Amino acid sequence: MKRPASRTERWRALDLNTVLDVRDARRDCATNGPQHHVFEGPLLRDVVAHAGPAFDARRRKDRSRFLIAVSGGDGHHTVLSWAELDADFGNSPVLLATRLDGEDLDEAGCQLVVPTDLCGARYVSAVTHVWFGALSPPSLGM
Repeated sequence: MKRPASRTERWRALDLNTVLDVRDARRDCATNGPQHHVFEGPLLRDVVAHAGPAFDARRRKDRSRFLIAVSGGDGHHTVLSWAELDADFGNSPVLLATRLDGEDLDEAGCQLVVPTDLCGARYVSAVTHVWFGALSPPSLGM
């Protein structure tokens, strides 16, 4: 059964740990000097899959037009493509971290972690919203 194209699901960081698998990601970032942190939480693709994306997973080309927009409590936003996360395409281990260096993030909120990025600009703290949807091609006026 295909889920509706638009729907809302609300989860706390604690809920994500109990419903989905927990993974680790290690990150060294040189932007503010060398940093090393251990992030734990579900893969973002697993969170989206659990919510039931509104596409046919068998249609490879259809999957490549879907986007994920993530917003944080500080107003920071970022966008990823589904193809970056999809195991048949980029297979990037993007996390919706629920723990940072062994400490729960339930009070602070989840953090989006993109460990394959060389800089942390797409890391989003205190995640408030995760939107998933298709990109419609622009009208070219032809």
